[in-house]
Amino acid sequence: MARVVVTGGGGFVGSHLVERLAAEGNEVTVFDHAEPPPGQLAGAVAPRYVTGDIRDRSQLAEAITPGVEVVYHLAAVVGVDRYLDQPLDVIDINLSGTRNALELAERAGAKVVVASTSEVFGKNPAVPWSENDDRVLGSTATDRWSYSSSKALAEHLTFGFIRQRGLKATIVRYFNVYGPRQRPAFVISRTIHRALRGLAPVVYDDGGQTRCFTFVDDAITATVMAGSSEKADGECFNIGSSDETTVREAVRLAGELAGGEPTTVPVDMRERLGERYQDLHRRIPDATKAYEVLGWRSSTGLREGLARTIAWARANPRWLEQEDSGQV
Repeated sequence: MARVVVTGGGGFVGSHLVERLAAEGNEVTVFDHAEPPPGQLAGAVAPRYVTGDIRDRSQLAEAITPGVEVVYHLAAVVGVDRYLDQPLDVIDINLSGTRNALELAERAGAKVVVASTSEVFGKNPAVPWSENDDRVLGSTATDRWSYSSSKALAEHLTFGFIRQRGLKATIVRYFNVYGPRQRPAFVISRTIHRALRGLAPVVYDDGGQTRCFTFVDDAITATVMAGSSEKADGECFNIGSSDETTVREAVRLAGELAGGEPTTVPVDMRERLGERYQDLHRRIPDATKAYEVLGWRSSTGLREGLARTIAWARANPRWLEQEDSGQV
């Protein structure tokens, strides 16, 4: 048993992490900006739930207290719709929040696991990406890159605390994580959400972009491994599936399994959003390091993960009542 804190523990990935940690007997404190929606933490028993703004160090200090052993820092502004609409919040929360989490963890003597993203690689065409590959980004005038840049700065902060202050910390970079509870603003979640409401799925541009979709349970396993392994200290890991799938095929399969309409609604994102938006044609991780150091690899195939997500969605009508927050 360990005392742990999960920032962003009321969100999609965070709530799954809280459940896993609690099920394994840890004493979990959740820090989030609001109470979770009903059912978000079903099955998890969190001894403490602290609400506050992660940019406010004094509020976060109510969660990260002396005696905490591991801080899992997942709090962030996520989603292309939010990158475009709230670039200031994206940068401020992702950067200031990370610094607060690192400083308070250092004061408490805790290890930190910082959740990052495949977005840090930008549009580097040389896939698959290993952890130390170059970042290739577009113009700073393109809001699309605010998230990538803020997360990269959060990584720089983390490495700075590791090398300059001796903090024990690990970075995990998630690649297209999907699963139960994800808000309907992402490729998989939005397709299932629409299919179960009798709406045709949406495909951005031609759907030929490729992704390596990673089921949330696999991502959680990697995150917990990173938090409990001394070999992970000071390291960064790509956390993603090795199965490359076109967005078109993923949408087709999700819609088919959910019993939705076979036809799709094409959306030309450049026509709709102009230069504010830029997509990535291929996003593929080299997760060799995670296997060699942690013994982790993604084990849930896309069909299985989709089926489990759809089964959860059918059993949770409140999720289906959420607003479709995609760019249409």
